[in-house]
This record gives sequence, structure tokens and C-alpha cells, in this order.
Amino acid sequence: MAEVVGGQDAPRKVGYAVIGLGRIAGHFLEASRTCEHSKVTALVSGHRDKAERIAAEYGVPRENIYSYEEFDRIAANRAVDAVYVALPNSMHAEYTIRSAKAGKHVLCEKPMAISVAECEQMIAACNKAKVKLMIAYRLHFEPTTLKALEIVRSGKLGTVQSMQGANGFNIAMGEWRYTKKLAGGGSIFDVGVYCINAHRMFTGEEPVGIKADFSTPEKSDPRFQEVEENASWLMRFPSGILASASSTYGSQMPGYYRLYGTKGWLQMDGYNYDGQHLQARYAGEEKGSKPIVVDILTEEKDPMQFVRQADHFSECVLENKTPQAPGEEGLADLRVIEAIYKAAGHPLG
Repeated sequence: MAEVVGGQDAPRKVGYAVIGLGRIAGHFLEASRTCEHSKVTALVSGHRDKAERIAAEYGVPRENIYSYEEFDRIAANRAVDAVYVALPNSMHAEYTIRSAKAGKHVLCEKPMAISVAECEQMIAACNKAKVKLMIAYRLHFEPTTLKALEIVRSGKLGTVQSMQGANGFNIAMGEWRYTKKLAGGGSIFDVGVYCINAHRMFTGEEPVGIKADFSTPEKSDPRFQEVEENASWLMRFPSGILASASSTYGSQMPGYYRLYGTKGWLQMDGYNYDGQHLQARYAGEEKGSKPIVVDILTEEKDPMQFVRQADHFSECVLENKTPQAPGEEGLADLRVIEAIYKAAGHPLG
């Protein structure tokens, strides 16, 4: 039912419990301030003092703060319709499954989990509980990315022949991301997954052949005793498109992807939360015309991708629709990740 505010019906908002209060959760929390269909109604954290501070900031009742140990009590909280899983990778499966058993819909951060088997368990648990599951591929809701996808699907680039991609940063000491138990692996899980998902999205296909290699130049670096520092891989798709990509935790590697077709090319700079730069050059539609340049530059930060993502999932909950990026999307990326590790001679597990 709609809420009544000031004598007028207001849109029904889906209540979210945010599980984990790290950096990515901060973006979701901030986006919730302007969401039309989503609001934060509960917090789950191992740090009560931090949770109470954030609860006060976002108007969450103190009684709706849960520790991880008491999380399952959330099943009785009618103010919580869904959860946003913003935990380290290895905890995604556990809290997705526990949330499903509690009858809550699940919006889970990427990577979906640390293995194909875990992804399949998450999907099965949500199907059994009849709750929605969506993986938080925020760029699927980002206007510049959607513009790039429209250019490719319109055929303006002609037949796509090859793609490139890269993403990475120089990881700081003390991060959980280079601990295998929490992260599952190295930079591929955290930043390389953007390249994988983009290449799958633009081809509309799943890779049929993968070659890969890893490296850690400085063997004594304490950050890379459990996971690899650098990764590079080549994917071949059924259409014949070849896609190469790299990820790293050892240097600042500005994210990008490039597509090359028979009629032109396209480049996008950035997978991050800041404005992205899209440039494309392709032949005009009229015979004999000179190439035209499409240049879109967004310099302002765009928090709306988190708003659109949350509201899309909320609409799916309210209207019983299938999410744009369901669990099967995250599963497909994990299949690729596992194949990359196997090709590099470092099978997961």
C-alpha cells in the first residue's frame, strides 16, 4: 500500500538492511537519501559504535541495528523487505542464503561470490525462498555506459572484431582484499570483474576459449603472499571476437575498455564513481560522408547510478519483476573467473 504523507499518497518504499558498513556501503547509504522506492531501515555490523553513528545520520532506529551473530532475528522485522550485501567477497554466499531463509530479497555486491558452486547455492536458496536476487552491477544503470551499449547494438561500429580492457590500483597495506580467505583471489575478483562483465555485455555472448597469466614481480611484497598482483587474459567469443584484459593491485591503472569494429571504434575511460569519458568514431550513415565523432564528457560525480540500481531492484520487488542483473549474471562472471585461474595454472580452491 502507498504511504500517506501530507494528505497525498507517496510511493511505497522498499526497506533495506545494509549488511557491512565499509566504503561501498557508504555509496548505497548516500544514494538512499534520494531514492524514490528505496530506504535504509536497518544496519548489520560488527562495530556497534559505528553502526549507531550511521543509524543516527540516516534515521535508522537503534533497535534495527544487528550484529552478525544475531542477524537471523531480522526475519521478524517487517520494516526490512530486502538486504544490501556489502561484505567481503567470501561472506556474500553466507549472508545471501541467510537473508533468503529470513524471507528477505537480496541485492548483493559483486563479485557475487568466490566460486561457481557458491553462486549456484545462492541462486537455489533465493529460488526456494521465492525472493529476488540481483547482483550490484551499478554500471548497468549508468547513462554513459548505456550510451556506449546503444552505439554497439545499433551497428554503428559495424561488426566488432576485438576488445580491450584494464582496471587496477595500487592497493594499500591493511586491506582485506589481498587476503585470500576474504577475497577469494586477487585483483580479478575486485577490479578485473568490470572488464569481464563489460566484454560479456557488449558481445552478448559467453567466452569459449581463455588464455591467461599472472605475475607478482616483487615476491617479498607482503601484500601478495596469498593472491596474485597482476593478471592478463585473452577471451575468444563464439562470434570470433577477441577480448584482452588486465587487472592489477600493484599500480594505478586507470580503468578503460575499447571496442574496434569494421566501421569504427569506441572507448570509455573509467569504471569508477566519477564522471566517465566516452568517445566513439564511426562512418556516417550517408554514402561518402566523412567520419563523425561522438564525444560525451561527464565531469561531475554521478551518484545516480546507485540510486537507479536500488530503485530498479525495489521496483522488481514491488512489481514482481525479474531484475536486470539477476544471480545468473554474477554466476556467468564467476565461471569466467574460474576459467581464467585455471588457464593461468592457479585453479581456485
